[in-house]
Amino acid sequence: MGVSGGPDSMALCVLSAHWKTNGLSTNRDSDGFIDGLLAIIIDHSLRAESKEEANIVSSRVSTMGIRCEIVHCEWSDGRPKQGHLQEAARDMRYQHFQKVCIQNQISALLIAHHMDDQAELFVLRLSRHSSVLGLAGMPFISQIFSSYTHSSDAKDYGILLVRPLLDFSKEDMYKICQGGQQTWVEDPTNQSILYARNRIRMSLRDCSSYGFNSELQAVISACQQTRLYVDNVCSNLMNKAVTVTDFGYAVIDLEILNPSKIEDICLSKFIALILQFISQRNRPIRGSTSKLLLDYMRTFPCRTSLTAAGCYLCPAPASRGTKALVCCSVDCPLPQTVEFLDALSYTDHQHHTANDIEQIMTDSKSHFNHLVPDASEVHFLDTTSESVLSKARRLEMLSESTYKNIMLLQREEVKHFRTKKKVIPESESKDKVKSISMYSEPLFHGKICSFMNCFFVAWKLNKEIPASAISGEADSHDSMGGGTLCCHFNSCVFGNDMVPEVRHMCESDWLYLADLLKCPTLENSQLKDTSSTNSTSTCLNHARVSAQRALLILKSIPAAARRGLPVLVNDQGLLLSIPSIGFKYCPCLDVTAVFKPRVPLGGGHSLFI
Repeated sequence: MGVSGGPDSMALCVLSAHWKTNGLSTNRDSDGFIDGLLAIIIDHSLRAESKEEANIVSSRVSTMGIRCEIVHCEWSDGRPKQGHLQEAARDMRYQHFQKVCIQNQISALLIAHHMDDQAELFVLRLSRHSSVLGLAGMPFISQIFSSYTHSSDAKDYGILLVRPLLDFSKEDMYKICQGGQQTWVEDPTNQSILYARNRIRMSLRDCSSYGFNSELQAVISACQQTRLYVDNVCSNLMNKAVTVTDFGYAVIDLEILNPSKIEDICLSKFIALILQFISQRNRPIRGSTSKLLLDYMRTFPCRTSLTAAGCYLCPAPASRGTKALVCCSVDCPLPQTVEFLDALSYTDHQHHTANDIEQIMTDSKSHFNHLVPDASEVHFLDTTSESVLSKARRLEMLSESTYKNIMLLQREEVKHFRTKKKVIPESESKDKVKSISMYSEPLFHGKICSFMNCFFVAWKLNKEIPASAISGEADSHDSMGGGTLCCHFNSCVFGNDMVPEVRHMCESDWLYLADLLKCPTLENSQLKDTSSTNSTSTCLNHARVSAQRALLILKSIPAAARRGLPVLVNDQGLLLSIPSIGFKYCPCLDVTAVFKPRVPLGGGHSLFI
């Protein structure tokens, strides 16, 4: 559980402790703590008294029988700027939540968001002209994935983020704490009108009445029904019309998709999900980019190419425009996303609760199917964010007074937003931005590289090479059987002390493979020679055979998609390996590149109830 010590999270602790001890026959450990509960307390280190407050909260929660872990934040770039403080604190908070969950093999994180938070978010997003899908607010359950590499497991289930209190009001939080005889702390920053959420919270408090609250929740619920329907449509379309390859690109069958018969809101979400999956970027696709992509998808057959949101779209080869290719664009500037983890300490196992998560997802998807409304029951499919309130009023979800109050709240927040809005110069961007086709990173032995959040790349050197490699019959996946010989690496393109670099494939790599085919094979007379000269020839011969087979595979991969493949080069820039297609220059070099996107197609599991 994420615990701040405020009334919301303390109420969550009260309910969770009661649930565990009274409903599940849960045991206590040797220290008297309830099995299966851990309170994660984040000290943001932004106020002088925050450390002491964290200790006080820990003591109170421990008294309830809940084990605690306090995390103290460190700000490497100094204290966040005032206008971005809450956003930076939230990002830091969730990073630590994820780290603690991963370290403790915890797969479900409970957060104390409630009904009033949902109302604040609705007004905030309304003032930012969010779509109807955004106005639906926070889901009951969502799946979050780590923002850093910690494992190369075949299946990464992420962490289930659960908000069990969304049907409770703020007033309920106080009553639950009082009923559980628990005190709480109040964060003084929650009273500052410098922050949008605080301003909206105070304004909503002034408008608060049973009628206002229930009508606003009715509109949010209608938006959630719209999102539920849209997500279901997108899920079905992806199952039918999208093929994802192990080479990191996707193909959309436009004939099966039939874009002309899909509502704009569904088609926009569909293509956005695919682009976010291929690029592995979490940024939402909005405004002119969304309109551009929608127009592109509506054009059938597909005749042109398009670069958007970190992806390149074009007609799939030999499809005559009936299929669209979506691959990562290596020419547009993107934050650098090459990360490393220790292959030696890494063990290839899943969290012990992975099967539980899989069962939860299976059960909830079954339940989800019964919740999906018919199109006739969805009110806001063809509605922009600006007209949601007007339509809700026509449908009599909102009374005239509630409509006017919400509109007033929106206008006031828009004024604040426009006053405070500032364009951040590119030089001040916190992300390290490069054109990803232009850089390479060293990959040390014993490390695994998470390349663009899509491929796990690793390498090692075998001490001996198969004798079959000399005969010209070796392929890139030969075993060590059939006799072995030593390889003199000082004569090979791979030196003894070399640290290869990983980068994207480029056109010159294709040409290099073609040039290798022109190299002569070894004569049988050379088999007896184990000099360094012959070792060079052995590598060259192996490279020629490996290149021949790699080129056959490359021909089946669209040219645009080839550029997204990772390759290894030596310190002089000479090609060592294209592991995805099995090419390697030296037979002693063992390289793997497995396509394992961090976030799955569709963004992972979500349940909107």
